[in-house]
Amino acid sequence: MFEAAARTGSFTKAAQELNVQQPAVSASIKQLEHSLGVRLFDRAHRLVTLTHAGERLFNEVSSAFDQIYRTAEILSNRNQQAHVTLSASTAFAHYWMVPRLAQFHEAHPNIDLRLQTSEREPAIGSDGVSLAIRRGTGAWPGCDTHLIAPEIIMPIAAPRVNAAAINLKTVANLLNETLIHLEEPIRERPSWVDFFAHWNVPYAEPKVGLRLNDYALVLQATIAGEGFAFGWQHVTQQLISQRLLVSRPEWAWETGAGFYLVWSNSVPLNPQEQAVRDWLIDL
Repeated sequence: MFEAAARTGSFTKAAQELNVQQPAVSASIKQLEHSLGVRLFDRAHRLVTLTHAGERLFNEVSSAFDQIYRTAEILSNRNQQAHVTLSASTAFAHYWMVPRLAQFHEAHPNIDLRLQTSEREPAIGSDGVSLAIRRGTGAWPGCDTHLIAPEIIMPIAAPRVNAAAINLKTVANLLNETLIHLEEPIRERPSWVDFFAHWNVPYAEPKVGLRLNDYALVLQATIAGEGFAFGWQHVTQQLISQRLLVSRPEWAWETGAGFYLVWSNSVPLNPQEQAVRDWLIDL
């Protein structure tokens, strides 16, 4: 009742809007003022105006109401939308998800699943994104998660590049080969520095060399024979099985991180989103 009275500037108009009697509004406001110990309105004959304390309370109440309205609108729009959006990196979408789309469409022919890729990682539960694949330890505030794949990295190369490598019997000998560097602008990813540190091999990253800002480009360059690159196992296993790439599994590095399916635990998933989430979890 306070919000309606403050917004309309009238107890009578507030009563009409709320479909109650005017004395009920007046009594409610008096009770609120008594509870807070401050006067919220200056009362005239047919007009009420907010006091300084009333203005402060009205601003806070209005802000809260606006947030509730926006959340309700998001929930309504998501329940009405005819598609489900999964946010992921370009490489994950192309090399992990796309090969499984036929299987998904066979299981859920009536769900329009859309893959969204971008340099940034949009907020979960907003921007039209209900599900996402994220790298981390599985702990994101306000989110539930499910592990899709542990992070296991091993050197990869085109078969001819690997065959031509000189005396590649130890990790340290990789330093004699051309290395392709991934430099993600936003997403945090391990580098060759981290890889060699794990194997206790001294390494100073050169200032020159092939550097790419997207892992899908790294894989294309590796297939083209530009050098050795990081091979995330869950993304590259199909390329390896197709013999487009070869890996060095003896130098696999399990970092302790993983790639997780992530969704909001405060914005409920609609039935289509739940179906996509459950399908990914059951893979």
